[in-house]
Amino acid sequence: MHILVTGANGYVGGRLVPQLLSRGHAVRCMIRDPARLQGRAWAEHVDIVTGDVLTPASLIPALANIDVAYYLVHSLGAGRDFHDHDVRAARAFGDAAAAAGVARIVYLGGLGDANDALSEHLRSRQDTGEALRSGGVPVTEFRAAVIVGSGSVSFEMIRYLTERVPVMICPSWVYTRIQPIAIRDVIQYLADAIDTPASAGRIIEIGGSDVLTYGEMMMGYATLRRLRRWLVPVPFLTPRLSSYWVHLVTPIPAEIARPLIDGLRNEVIVRDASARTLFPRIVPVAYAEAVRRALVKLDSANVETAWSDALASSRLGTEPVVLTTLEGMTMERRQLTVYATPERAYEVISELGGATGWLRLNWAWQLRGLLDRLVGGVGMRRGRRDPRELRIGDAVDFWRVEAVEPGRLVRLRAEMKMPGRAWLEFQVKGETELQACATIVQTAYFAPKGLLGVLYWYALYPIHGLIFGGMIRAIARRAEAPRPATAR
Repeated sequence: MHILVTGANGYVGGRLVPQLLSRGHAVRCMIRDPARLQGRAWAEHVDIVTGDVLTPASLIPALANIDVAYYLVHSLGAGRDFHDHDVRAARAFGDAAAAAGVARIVYLGGLGDANDALSEHLRSRQDTGEALRSGGVPVTEFRAAVIVGSGSVSFEMIRYLTERVPVMICPSWVYTRIQPIAIRDVIQYLADAIDTPASAGRIIEIGGSDVLTYGEMMMGYATLRRLRRWLVPVPFLTPRLSSYWVHLVTPIPAEIARPLIDGLRNEVIVRDASARTLFPRIVPVAYAEAVRRALVKLDSANVETAWSDALASSRLGTEPVVLTTLEGMTMERRQLTVYATPERAYEVISELGGATGWLRLNWAWQLRGLLDRLVGGVGMRRGRRDPRELRIGDAVDFWRVEAVEPGRLVRLRAEMKMPGRAWLEFQVKGETELQACATIVQTAYFAPKGLLGVLYWYALYPIHGLIFGGMIRAIARRAEAPRPATAR
């Protein structure tokens, strides 16, 4: 089929597109700024068009010759008028889809009993579905509660609150029942819908196999992360005050946290079991399993290349120093242009550690290694197997080589004792116009464990500035300098 995906740069859309491509569909992505899809592994395999759901004229070329359109946009961060924005945009999209002859719209909305006094956020999600239907095109509307997956804003709120706050002050909304669902299950429902004719024109409630309170979700996360946490119930703390607290201790801004928290006063559980009848192949997993999957990036001994590439490309431009946090991972990146060939720059990087040292404040590296030895860690005694060559699995002082792409990339995983997991990555990018010019990108990743991990990172951040900042400049100077006579 020819499929249009709106919101392809978002959390759900970005995971749905490769699933649709793997099934042989021709996919077009509509986005306001096509540059935001740069770095996606699938970007070269889709048709990208510029469009805005609030600009009806831009929808005409986007919907031309489309069989099915996925509507995955919302205006949650647009301020107090997000409900009006959502409805107006959905109505324009539904009308344009009808005019273009689109056979079906698939939409992901929010769970909640329509007869209840729904929060503005949940009401907006359901009113958006009604607005899409007003154009006359059959709509498959999935309604879900909290989506559990690394990067989902609802799950990230759980992650950060649990990781950073040992004693959690809990207002009444923490005890509202929720039926969370794993992101993989959501994507499967969305992708299977277009092969399930009986789902057309239906509202389908989807959820995982567990019904929990928000507090139980936080405690379940804490158990899997082996964190000791306590919930202290209080009779006050309004959604507004709660949103300010979330804003303070998590990366989620208050204007997004408040409507999400306000929605937690409503029970969001599946009351219509038609999803099981329409999609018998899909057996939603339990909450604990969904969290385990989301934690793979933090707990795995191998950082996924796709993850690190996406993190670096989705948030960063060409700034020389960038510090950002995404999906529970803190990243500090530096980049520098050197007047040397990419091969020479990579050679200098591949010789770091061991007898060569780390080119900046070596005494500080030695001190860190000594402290690690005192607490039972590996320390700096291991050196390296070969002074120049690196292989996956090699020990380099207190690092382990996790990835090597000769001439392009080296990734080291820290094996010293610390409250979290850390990686140090070097990339070398060649310039096509200047043969003797390369860009070195040096990135430190840290996945903190609990509040101690967060404090550890920020306590060391000033020292990182001295060490990592000086190291990349020293690498540049060494690459630009004439090679020693003994060099190979």
